[in-house]
Amino acid sequence: MLVEFGPNISIVEGPTVTAAAGFHYPTRMVVMKLVNGDLVLWSPTALTDSLMSSIDALGTVRHLIAPNSLHHTFLGDWQRAYPEAEVYASPGLREKRPDIIFDADFSDSPIEAWADEIDHAVMRGNRITTEVVFFHRQSGTAIFTDLIQQFPRGWFNGWRAMVARLDLMTAAEPEVPRKFRMAFTDRNAARQSLQHILTWPTEKVIVAHGPPITKNGQAFIRRAFRWLAK
Repeated sequence: MLVEFGPNISIVEGPTVTAAAGFHYPTRMVVMKLVNGDLVLWSPTALTDSLMSSIDALGTVRHLIAPNSLHHTFLGDWQRAYPEAEVYASPGLREKRPDIIFDADFSDSPIEAWADEIDHAVMRGNRITTEVVFFHRQSGTAIFTDLIQQFPRGWFNGWRAMVARLDLMTAAEPEVPRKFRMAFTDRNAARQSLQHILTWPTEKVIVAHGPPITKNGQAFIRRAFRWLAK
């Protein structure tokens, strides 16, 4: 269930979940192993016994990341399974999930536990959600959640397929959906965050909903956010 994506970074494909208006989304978790053997779990997916066994064989779960206020469904299950792990909240999630005890909130400051291995940028200015984008230095991988998406043609049916096409969710290349573009009411704040992201020497890109980009990652990010430069 753990698929290696690069040195000390793996992907876990989770089950499909139903979101607003009946749209179905696949789920994906990223597991990053720090030099001290601790594991950072990004957007934890459904917890199963077999997945726990694979994770435990890899290292010690110390950090659980909710990268935006939309990706939190399974977070409580992981906190109960790993009560010693620190749980990090993206902006707005504390209010949405009062049942979860969060240890820290993402801001523009580095996270001391992994500052030399993982960077992050808070993508501000969006009314839908404030997403935290990550960069795994060792593998040169940027990690996006919902800001970049691509679903295969035929994933959605009926009127949802039409909405997905108009929203660029089924475009030829992973794109920022139109609804998220329109929701960036503070584009200056978003541009500042993007400038930070573009300083990363990104070679690969993982997104929660779409195929990974395995080369020329920085150029891909520039194309995906070309509309923001206008």
